[in-house]
Amino acid sequence: MSKALALLILAMMALHLIRPLGLPGLKARRDVWKIAVFALAAMGATVVLGHG
Repeated sequence: MSKALALLILAMMALHLIRPLGLPGLKARRDVWKIAVFALAAMGATVVLGHG
């Protein structure tokens, strides 16, 4: 699950750098760091739920 999540988030980040996604809070290319912060939180939750 975590590998699939990582690939999905990397794809989202690459697409956002090419063309912003237009989602609330992700209107500009410089907002790619917000996806990275979400990725860290999502992977942390995956680890906690998987081992807990």
